[in-house]
Amino acid sequence: MSTTVAPILKTRTLAEFAYRAGPILWRRMAEDRKRSVEPPPRVPSLAAWTDEGVHAAWIGHSTVLIRIDGFNILTDPVFSRRIGIGIGPVVVGMKRLVDPALDLPHLPRPDLILLSHAHMDHFDLPSLRTLESRATSVVTAASTSDLLRVKRYRSVEELRWDESCQVGPVKVRAFEVRHWGARTRTDVHRGYNGYLIEAGRYRIVFGGDTAYTDSFRQIRSARPVDLAIMPIGAYDPWIHAHCNPEQALAMANHTGAEFVLPVHHQTFKLSNEPNREPIERLLIASRAAEDRIPVREIGGAFHLATSR
Repeated sequence: MSTTVAPILKTRTLAEFAYRAGPILWRRMAEDRKRSVEPPPRVPSLAAWTDEGVHAAWIGHSTVLIRIDGFNILTDPVFSRRIGIGIGPVVVGMKRLVDPALDLPHLPRPDLILLSHAHMDHFDLPSLRTLESRATSVVTAASTSDLLRVKRYRSVEELRWDESCQVGPVKVRAFEVRHWGARTRTDVHRGYNGYLIEAGRYRIVFGGDTAYTDSFRQIRSARPVDLAIMPIGAYDPWIHAHCNPEQALAMANHTGAEFVLPVHHQTFKLSNEPNREPIERLLIASRAAEDRIPVREIGGAFHLATSR
């Protein structure tokens, strides 16, 4: 197969995947109308967070609030009750199962927003509009900044794979994952990233959204990864686009991560596996090292002191 034909076929395959998901979306929306959204099982106590070391709280789905030596990072912020396409006052899309562990008024202003790709469950425009601030920088995937009102942020930087940028004390490097970036059926030019975050002595991996890939091996070095934030849900039947829990743990191990914070589960009903199955499988896969999984439900928090 020629080098020009292969990317075209890959692009068509991913676009067709998004199109085929349509009937599932409509079925889920019909089910959503019959249920309420549950409160979060935990609420992180940010008042106890110091400006030293690493703190991280799972807000829901792929939204994690990270504080590294006082610098606040927010990953893929999604705070809306329903994610999808807005048609006037109505949003056509998935309804949350569980409310965010923190609502936006109680969230500290992020110094950096990190966006992995433009899918609506990761790149929620109403949330991003509310978070607009001249004190907040954004790092996002290639060909996605057009979705943002860039002048309302301090800065907006697009990264392609293997590119990096400096935001305050934090260096962010994008790396290849196995997913796709189209927000609709036609904008298949958009990028999709995982990220390595480096700040002082700390290294954190944000895996974004990905199927299994060996690309996480490139992160491993003589310096340890303190925390890997990894997606573990929406694999049945979408295993070619979303890793299962065992694969997520394997990729975290490829980076040499000491701790794993699982995301992309328990928040939206995006696939067929039972709601608790991803975290249960992850804990089984971790065997005697379950303490490597410090966060297991929405609102859970992780802390790493400087004295360790």
